[in-house]
Amino acid sequence: MQQTHQRRQYLALSILAALAIAPCSVALAQDGSAPATDSQKTEKAVTLSQIMVQAQKRAELLQDVPITMATLPEQLLQDTGVHDIKDLQTLVPTLFVASTTSETQTTARIRGVGTVGDNPGLESSVGIVVDGVPRARNGVAFGDLGELEQVEVLKGPQGTVFGKNTSAGLINVITKRPTFKEEGNLEFTVGNYGAAGVAGSYNNKLNDYAAFRIYAVDRKRDGFNHVNTGVGPRTLTTDGDQNFHSVRAQLLITPSKSLDINIIGDYTQRNENCCVGVTVVRGPTAAIVNALAGGKGVIPAVDINQRLTYNNRDTTQKITDKGISAELNWNTSSLGNATFTSISALREWDAIGGADIDYSGADIWYRPYGANDNSVHFKTFSQELRLAGRTDRVDWMAGIYYDNEKLQRHDAVSLGAAYEPYLSTALLNNIAASFPAGLVNTTGAATFLSQAAGKPYGTAYLGAASRDHWKQDAKSTAAFGNVTFHATDKLALTMGLRYTHESKSVDSFYSNPNGGLACASALGNPAQVGGALASRGVPGPYLSALVPTVIGYMCLPWANPMFNGRTTSQDFTANEWSGTVKAAYRWTDDVMTYASAARGYKAGGFNLDRVQSGNGLSNGPQGILPVTDTSFPGEFVDSFELGTKTSWAGGNLLLNAALFHAKYTDFQLNSFLGTSYVVRSVPELITKGMDADLLWQTTVPGLSLQAGATYTDAKYGDDLLPDAALALVPGGTAGFAPKWSLTGGVTYQWNFSDSLTGRFNVGAKHMTEYNTGSDLNPYKMQAAYTLLNARFVVGAVSKHWQVELWGNNLTNRTYKQVGYDAPLQTGSINAFLGAPRTYGLTLRGAL
Repeated sequence: MQQTHQRRQYLALSILAALAIAPCSVALAQDGSAPATDSQKTEKAVTLSQIMVQAQKRAELLQDVPITMATLPEQLLQDTGVHDIKDLQTLVPTLFVASTTSETQTTARIRGVGTVGDNPGLESSVGIVVDGVPRARNGVAFGDLGELEQVEVLKGPQGTVFGKNTSAGLINVITKRPTFKEEGNLEFTVGNYGAAGVAGSYNNKLNDYAAFRIYAVDRKRDGFNHVNTGVGPRTLTTDGDQNFHSVRAQLLITPSKSLDINIIGDYTQRNENCCVGVTVVRGPTAAIVNALAGGKGVIPAVDINQRLTYNNRDTTQKITDKGISAELNWNTSSLGNATFTSISALREWDAIGGADIDYSGADIWYRPYGANDNSVHFKTFSQELRLAGRTDRVDWMAGIYYDNEKLQRHDAVSLGAAYEPYLSTALLNNIAASFPAGLVNTTGAATFLSQAAGKPYGTAYLGAASRDHWKQDAKSTAAFGNVTFHATDKLALTMGLRYTHESKSVDSFYSNPNGGLACASALGNPAQVGGALASRGVPGPYLSALVPTVIGYMCLPWANPMFNGRTTSQDFTANEWSGTVKAAYRWTDDVMTYASAARGYKAGGFNLDRVQSGNGLSNGPQGILPVTDTSFPGEFVDSFELGTKTSWAGGNLLLNAALFHAKYTDFQLNSFLGTSYVVRSVPELITKGMDADLLWQTTVPGLSLQAGATYTDAKYGDDLLPDAALALVPGGTAGFAPKWSLTGGVTYQWNFSDSLTGRFNVGAKHMTEYNTGSDLNPYKMQAAYTLLNARFVVGAVSKHWQVELWGNNLTNRTYKQVGYDAPLQTGSINAFLGAPRTYGLTLRGAL
């Protein structure tokens, strides 16, 4: 009883805190601008209840849509400095966005569910759609979003009406379209860490039937993290910088009142250095690494607040993103006053990157920079056709969707001079620890693997170890429909259905330029390995058990000659149904409740990495046999929601809440197990909890508040997984799923005079503790923390100019984005950190 009472108290206090703290939001009007003050009565006041959304592919009032969602309008996005999807997470309590080995490996999660982005073979649980065009992966969508009109974050499976199936949620980005009036904007930004940026846009009509808009931006910033370069050859002493430019052009053609065509072309290039990890746990192998780097291998004492990393190799990355799309909307009476929409898009995305994959100052192993060494290339064509209309009782939509995604990945691993001595020393010390002290001779341990391989020291492991290449072709065809039947003036019933045909094929090419010399020698002469052990003092009865262990170390995936020259081909097809059923009842003009059930689906795929096991099966025991079948099945979810949308204070206060329960089957868990990424289909993951959102345009002129709260209980089923490293997953709480996430914000706008106005926004996000790793290692826990942002603006009432002073993470809280096992370094844990405190000044001018 006492525990129950405490839980109720905690729940009540948390909700009250969410409603009172009120960070991150804005004074909302229909066009996204701040509400008018007493001296700003030139425009008619608009209430929050009139906010329009596109969550069901048609313009509807937010309070009429039976979907749990967060709506972020233009002014809020500007007040909080949103440029990319990672910036959005401070505004939405349930949204979590993190990056790992590079900014291309960016993952969005909603309600604790997302797909780890380090393996391009996995599609995203949370989809991202920009101006009607789905992006292939979360990382592909990471970039400057341009001039934003509105962003909608839809929670739960949304595959019924949007282009690609998504099992956890969707981020729908809507940018500004061209208009038939002249507009121009220019923005200059400077900040700490050497931040500097310039952005500008121009809009005008070409004639009475055509208009254009063009936007360009260039941003630069020094790195957040300090780097000890160890033994080199790296010379750059910072990491995590920013250096990109982007241009986006639109042409709107309106041949008639019933027809419009909008053509968008965009190009972005990033040339940056990212990402390095800091030491969280200094394991027993740290001393070996440090010795091999002359005392500059790893940090002497763990302190992540220093943001000090040790990396001797470069993390250069070059990303190019470009595409063109055309959207046609035709309102035609010949089809029953319906609207026909066509969205065609062709996109290409290239990412080339190098990495120091031992994350230390010793030259152990790394990924070299080069298009034919380490790169990912996506080329995607998509086409969506839909027809939508309405009668007195029925709102309906039907459509078809097709996309063809071509993916190529190059992956290369090179071995440095410290690889062989490090692996030899770590292995022999580990063996010695299993016997009485002094029994096993560890003197000259660095030469042990050379002896076991029968090779001169320093020649068995050096240079190009593996050079692999994957070509994947994926096609998705779907037919979908969505119908809302207004049974009465109060009751609306919605049904959505989607049939999807998926086909994927992949060709894999493996090579070992150095032939995997040590491994090949050990496999051909295991007695030689036994002799090396015996010469070190290992007792005879133990030799037969230890020989396979030593060979396993000598034949890690990148050094395994059984992959050399190997080619494989795999393919599969899938036909799946997904859909939703909703019932919404409007009790009064201001209160609506809804119940929904949805079946979500995310396609299966192939693990684009070297995989080996003891029996050649992906779920087999540890071993060195190459795995040919690297496929994994599709991910499914059955989701249920019970929600309410309420309006108060004459439509100026919105309070929406929902209870949710979702059961995922064959959840695609992608984990790094110290040597390679493995994809495991977790039989069951259940997430349940509560979402609440508050928007309040107060009676105080110019003052608005926003708050959000999400309670999430996300747990895996009890089914055991084949990997010892994932022993904590069964029955455990999923990573990146804090019990409570709270956001809130306050925006206030006032006039200093008839020509001068001021505005400030203060926002915060609080998250309780959560695990930042896939394997749920307790050392990867992140303690509860709060991020505080603020922006103060002074400018002309006419909006011709304004000056903004802004700061993010004002308390300079250091927190882990993602925790991971330091590769090959048993017991050592690293983490990729979130951004530190940043602040700066932005100047805006407008025509």
